[in-house]
Amino acid sequence: MTQPASGLPVASEVPAQEVVPLRHPWTWAATAVVVLVAFGVFYSVAANPAFQWPVVAEYMLDRQILAGLAVTLELTLAAMAMGLLLGTALAVMRLSANLLLSSLAWLYIWFFRSVPVLVQLIFWYNFGALYPQIELRVPFGPLLYGASTNAVITPLTAALAGLGLAQAAYTAEVIRAGIASVPRGQTRAAKALGMRPATIFRRIVFPQAMRVIIPPVGNEVISMVKGTSLVSVIALADLLYTAQLIYARTYETIPLLIVASLWYLIVVSVLSVGQHFLERHYRHGV
Repeated sequence: MTQPASGLPVASEVPAQEVVPLRHPWTWAATAVVVLVAFGVFYSVAANPAFQWPVVAEYMLDRQILAGLAVTLELTLAAMAMGLLLGTALAVMRLSANLLLSSLAWLYIWFFRSVPVLVQLIFWYNFGALYPQIELRVPFGPLLYGASTNAVITPLTAALAGLGLAQAAYTAEVIRAGIASVPRGQTRAAKALGMRPATIFRRIVFPQAMRVIIPPVGNEVISMVKGTSLVSVIALADLLYTAQLIYARTYETIPLLIVASLWYLIVVSVLSVGQHFLERHYRHGV
């Protein structure tokens, strides 16, 4: 200890010590092995003539492929919109104090989460075997609307029904978990201030629930993009089915499958970036 002119003791200076960085030889060795393996795989794929990369480049912007991609994107958007709207209603029903509404919502979610989406698609596509005619009439009164089931349930409507109804079951659980994550004390405080239930949900519950809802819903959108490939079994001309039609004619199976895979990678990558910024926006807001 030294005694300065002010009379207050101060600690003596400690000489700085040299910081020795930790050495991780096994980490560097593992990194080198991973890099070598990745380079070997990349070189093998790029140099293998069986992949037919010139054919891949030829079909990447093919008119039929782009039309199939447009169908995939439209189907994803429509099915997710249907899933979000119906899923929100189901989530509110599940949280309702009314036992009947809560039980009906639980039954819906249980059924559509249990049956595989592929089975649902095939079922809706063959719905006409159960009900050849779709009729809408006043009870014990005149017929308001009637049509052949096969004319109404086309491959497109069967795909929307199979994907959208199944997605609603998963989305309902996500939204229910998000709403339940908001402390109930905030809702009670808002009611004490005289706020209406709709205003409470819009201004207090929903903004906070979005922090929990956005990540899994973003994952569901990405899963939906890939899940639309299932509609190829009902002959809907999405991206995969269009590629199948082309390679059934040209026998260039591997290149066309690579083309479809590359477009799925591009779409999912763009959606992942959008999900990242959306999550960051709501995280900063909270």
